[in-house]
Amino acid sequence: MASETSLCRERLKRYCAGYGLDIGYGGDPILPSAITIDVPKPYKTVGDAPLNLGGDARKLYWFRDETMDYVFSSHLLEDFPADETEHVLREWLRVLKVGGHLILYCPVEKVYRAHCKDNGQEYNLAHKIEEFGLDYVKGVLRAFDNIEAVHEAPLVDAYSFEIVVKKISKSCGHGLPLLMRYRMMKDRLKAGLRPYKRRLTGLINRGV
Repeated sequence: MASETSLCRERLKRYCAGYGLDIGYGGDPILPSAITIDVPKPYKTVGDAPLNLGGDARKLYWFRDETMDYVFSSHLLEDFPADETEHVLREWLRVLKVGGHLILYCPVEKVYRAHCKDNGQEYNLAHKIEEFGLDYVKGVLRAFDNIEAVHEAPLVDAYSFEIVVKKISKSCGHGLPLLMRYRMMKDRLKAGLRPYKRRLTGLINRGV
Protein backbone atom coordinates (compact mmCIF):
# COMPACT_ATOMS: atom_id res chain seq x y z
CA MET A 1 0.00 0.00 0.00
CA ALA A 2 2.81 2.43 0.92
CA SER A 3 4.59 1.91 -2.40
CA GLU A 4 1.33 2.35 -4.33
CA THR A 5 0.68 5.61 -2.49
CA SER A 6 4.18 6.83 -3.30
CA LEU A 7 3.68 6.09 -6.99
CA CYS A 8 0.38 7.98 -7.00
CA ARG A 9 1.95 10.99 -5.33
CA GLU A 10 4.83 10.98 -7.82
CA ARG A 11 2.34 10.96 -10.68
CA LEU A 12 0.39 13.88 -9.20
CA LYS A 13 3.47 16.03 -8.60
CA ARG A 14 3.49 17.08 -12.25
CA TYR A 15 0.42 19.21 -11.54
CA CYS A 16 2.13 20.93 -8.61
CA ALA A 17 4.24 23.51 -10.42
CA GLY A 18 4.83 26.92 -8.88
CA TYR A 19 3.54 28.05 -5.51
CA GLY A 20 0.90 25.92 -3.86
CA LEU A 21 -0.80 24.45 -0.83
CA ASP A 22 -0.92 20.97 0.66
CA ILE A 23 -4.09 20.96 2.74
CA GLY A 24 -4.30 18.30 5.44
CA TYR A 25 -0.70 17.28 4.72
CA GLY A 26 -0.28 15.08 7.81
CA GLY A 27 3.44 15.72 8.11
CA ASP A 28 4.27 14.61 4.55
CA PRO A 29 3.75 17.37 1.93
CA ILE A 30 3.44 16.58 -1.77
CA LEU A 31 6.49 18.83 -2.35
CA PRO A 32 8.98 20.27 0.16
CA SER A 33 8.12 23.76 -1.13
CA ALA A 34 4.35 23.38 -0.59
CA ILE A 35 2.74 25.56 2.07
CA THR A 36 1.46 23.04 4.59
CA ILE A 37 -1.96 23.47 6.21
CA ASP A 38 -3.58 21.28 8.84
CA VAL A 39 -5.38 21.52 12.14
CA PRO A 40 -2.99 22.76 14.86
CA LYS A 41 -2.82 19.23 16.31
CA PRO A 42 -3.43 16.69 13.50
CA TYR A 43 -5.15 13.50 14.68
CA LYS A 44 -2.81 11.46 12.49
CA THR A 45 0.63 12.06 10.98
CA VAL A 46 2.66 10.17 8.39
CA GLY A 47 5.77 12.36 8.46
CA ASP A 48 7.60 15.03 10.42
CA ALA A 49 7.69 17.98 8.01
CA PRO A 50 6.75 21.17 9.90
CA LEU A 51 3.27 22.66 9.86
CA ASN A 52 3.24 26.13 8.28
CA LEU A 53 -0.36 27.16 8.94
CA GLY A 54 -2.68 25.68 11.54
CA GLY A 55 -6.38 26.28 11.15
CA ASP A 56 -9.61 25.33 9.40
CA ALA A 57 -9.23 24.06 5.82
CA ARG A 58 -12.70 25.43 5.06
CA LYS A 59 -11.48 29.01 5.53
CA LEU A 60 -8.22 29.89 3.78
CA TYR A 61 -8.28 33.45 5.11
CA TRP A 62 -4.51 33.68 4.83
CA PHE A 63 -4.76 33.97 1.04
CA ARG A 64 -6.34 36.43 -1.35
CA ASP A 65 -8.25 35.27 -4.42
CA GLU A 66 -6.16 33.72 -7.20
CA THR A 67 -2.78 33.64 -5.49
CA MET A 68 -1.84 29.94 -5.76
CA ASP A 69 -0.68 27.83 -8.70
CA TYR A 70 -1.99 24.60 -7.18
CA VAL A 71 -3.96 23.20 -4.26
CA PHE A 72 -3.26 19.59 -3.31
CA SER A 73 -5.20 17.61 -0.73
CA SER A 74 -4.88 13.95 0.22
CA HIS A 75 -7.53 12.07 2.21
CA LEU A 76 -9.20 15.10 3.78
CA LEU A 77 -12.28 16.11 1.79
CA GLU A 78 -14.18 13.03 2.99
CA ASP A 79 -13.88 14.28 6.59
CA PHE A 80 -16.35 17.12 6.00
CA PRO A 81 -20.14 16.59 6.07
CA ALA A 82 -21.85 16.23 2.69
CA ASP A 83 -23.52 19.63 2.97
CA GLU A 84 -20.08 21.26 3.22
CA THR A 85 -18.34 19.58 0.27
CA GLU A 86 -19.24 22.25 -2.27
CA HIS A 87 -18.30 25.08 0.10
CA VAL A 88 -14.90 23.52 0.78
CA LEU A 89 -14.16 23.01 -2.92
CA ARG A 90 -15.34 26.54 -3.69
CA GLU A 91 -12.92 27.92 -1.09
CA TRP A 92 -10.00 25.87 -2.41
CA LEU A 93 -10.75 27.00 -5.96
CA ARG A 94 -11.05 30.62 -4.83
CA VAL A 95 -7.33 30.86 -4.03
CA LEU A 96 -6.27 29.25 -7.32
CA LYS A 97 -5.04 31.37 -10.20
CA VAL A 98 -6.70 30.87 -13.57
CA GLY A 99 -4.69 28.02 -15.08
CA GLY A 100 -3.95 26.52 -11.66
CA HIS A 101 -4.75 22.95 -10.62
CA LEU A 102 -6.85 21.47 -7.83
CA ILE A 103 -5.48 17.99 -7.11
CA LEU A 104 -7.45 15.54 -4.98
CA TYR A 105 -6.32 12.11 -3.80
CA CYS A 106 -9.06 10.56 -1.69
CA PRO A 107 -10.63 7.24 -0.66
CA VAL A 108 -13.48 5.44 -2.34
CA GLU A 109 -15.42 5.02 0.90
CA LYS A 110 -17.11 1.68 0.18
CA VAL A 111 -13.86 0.13 -1.04
CA TYR A 112 -11.99 1.60 1.95
CA ARG A 113 -14.49 0.11 4.41
CA ALA A 114 -14.21 -3.31 2.78
CA HIS A 115 -10.40 -3.03 2.82
CA CYS A 116 -10.40 -2.25 6.55
CA LYS A 117 -12.72 -5.17 7.26
CA ASP A 118 -10.78 -7.66 5.13
CA ASN A 119 -7.31 -6.61 6.30
CA GLY A 120 -7.89 -5.72 9.93
CA GLN A 121 -6.97 -2.08 9.30
CA GLU A 122 -8.36 0.43 11.78
CA TYR A 123 -11.24 2.37 10.22
CA ASN A 124 -10.97 6.16 10.19
CA LEU A 125 -14.02 7.38 12.09
CA ALA A 126 -13.49 10.93 10.77
CA HIS A 127 -15.02 9.91 7.43
CA LYS A 128 -18.44 11.50 7.07
CA ILE A 129 -19.87 10.46 3.67
CA GLU A 130 -20.86 6.87 2.93
CA GLU A 131 -21.19 7.53 -0.81
CA PHE A 132 -17.86 9.37 -1.08
CA GLY A 133 -15.81 8.53 -4.16
CA LEU A 134 -14.89 9.82 -7.60
CA ASP A 135 -18.50 9.96 -8.85
CA TYR A 136 -19.59 11.83 -5.72
CA VAL A 137 -16.86 14.47 -6.11
CA LYS A 138 -17.52 14.85 -9.84
CA GLY A 139 -21.19 15.37 -9.05
CA VAL A 140 -20.34 18.24 -6.71
CA LEU A 141 -17.90 19.75 -9.19
CA ARG A 142 -20.66 20.00 -11.80
CA ALA A 143 -21.86 23.06 -9.90
CA PHE A 144 -18.77 24.94 -11.11
CA ASP A 145 -18.54 26.44 -14.58
CA ASN A 146 -14.95 27.67 -14.21
CA ILE A 147 -13.07 24.35 -14.24
CA GLU A 148 -12.22 21.51 -16.58
CA ALA A 149 -11.09 18.00 -15.65
CA VAL A 150 -7.56 17.18 -16.83
CA HIS A 151 -7.03 13.84 -15.07
CA GLU A 152 -9.08 11.27 -13.21
CA ALA A 153 -8.57 7.68 -12.11
CA PRO A 154 -11.28 5.73 -10.23
CA LEU A 155 -8.99 3.38 -8.29
CA VAL A 156 -5.23 3.90 -8.17
CA ASP A 157 -4.30 1.82 -5.13
CA ALA A 158 -6.12 -0.39 -2.63
CA TYR A 159 -8.94 2.13 -2.09
CA SER A 160 -8.09 5.62 -3.42
CA PHE A 161 -9.01 7.69 -6.47
CA GLU A 162 -7.49 10.75 -8.13
CA ILE A 163 -9.00 13.76 -9.83
CA VAL A 164 -7.30 16.92 -11.11
CA VAL A 165 -9.20 19.94 -12.39
CA LYS A 166 -7.86 23.10 -13.97
CA LYS A 167 -9.32 26.52 -13.20
CA ILE A 168 -10.18 28.13 -16.54
CA SER A 169 -11.92 31.35 -15.47
CA LYS A 170 -12.75 33.50 -12.47
CA SER A 171 -16.44 32.56 -12.44
CA CYS A 172 -17.43 30.07 -9.74
CA GLY A 173 -20.69 28.70 -11.07
CA HIS A 174 -22.99 31.47 -9.88
CA GLY A 175 -23.94 32.07 -13.51
CA LEU A 176 -25.58 28.66 -13.88
CA PRO A 177 -29.34 28.77 -14.49
CA LEU A 178 -31.32 28.67 -11.27
CA LEU A 179 -33.23 25.53 -12.33
CA MET A 180 -29.97 23.71 -13.07
CA ARG A 181 -28.52 24.67 -9.69
CA TYR A 182 -31.75 23.52 -8.01
CA ARG A 183 -31.58 20.12 -9.74
CA MET A 184 -27.91 19.68 -8.75
CA MET A 185 -28.73 20.53 -5.14
CA LYS A 186 -31.69 18.13 -5.19
CA ASP A 187 -29.50 15.30 -6.56
CA ARG A 188 -26.87 15.86 -3.87
CA LEU A 189 -29.56 15.92 -1.16
CA LYS A 190 -30.99 12.63 -2.42
CA ALA A 191 -27.51 11.06 -2.38
CA GLY A 192 -26.95 12.27 1.17
CA LEU A 193 -30.29 10.89 2.41
CA ARG A 194 -29.96 7.51 0.67
CA PRO A 195 -28.05 5.77 3.53
CA TYR A 196 -30.65 6.90 6.08
CA LYS A 197 -33.50 5.67 3.85
CA ARG A 198 -31.87 2.23 3.65
CA ARG A 199 -31.48 2.08 7.44
CA LEU A 200 -35.10 3.11 7.99
CA THR A 201 -36.30 0.48 5.52
CA GLY A 202 -34.25 -2.12 7.36
CA LEU A 203 -35.77 -1.16 10.69
CA ILE A 204 -39.29 -1.32 9.25
CA ASN A 205 -38.64 -4.75 7.71
CA ARG A 206 -37.40 -6.02 11.09
CA GLY A 207 -40.53 -4.66 12.75
CA VAL A 208 -38.63 -2.30 15.04
